[in-house]
Amino acid sequence: VQLQASGGGVVQAGGSLKLSCTASGLTFSSYAIIWLRQVPGKQRELVASINSDTSAHCADSVKGRFTISRDNAKNSASLQMDSLKPDDSASYFCTIADGRSRLSGPRHWGHGTQVTVSS
Repeated sequence: VQLQASGGGVVQAGGSLKLSCTASGLTFSSYAIIWLRQVPGKQRELVASINSDTSAHCADSVKGRFTISRDNAKNSASLQMDSLKPDDSASYFCTIADGRSRLSGPRHWGHGTQVTVSS
């Protein structure tokens, strides 16, 4: 299984970024997608997830600002991030869960993509 993430960068507070993730080597539609983020020295945080049935979940910290989606025909998932805040700065990881639900936990990891939000 391979995951390729893209879309990170530097943006001013209040701006937007869209992260994308493309997978290969598995039946993409059968698995939940989980976006996590990590700041050095802090606990890893689940940002958003979308199950195989397309039910989505967002962390309270990003609810109303981030939107997760998936396109099974393209084996891809996206994380649209709006109204970004400096606290959103982190390395973001696209992962594929070990099952249809985010509750299965992440199994396959893409490389991290850095998001930096300047104040």
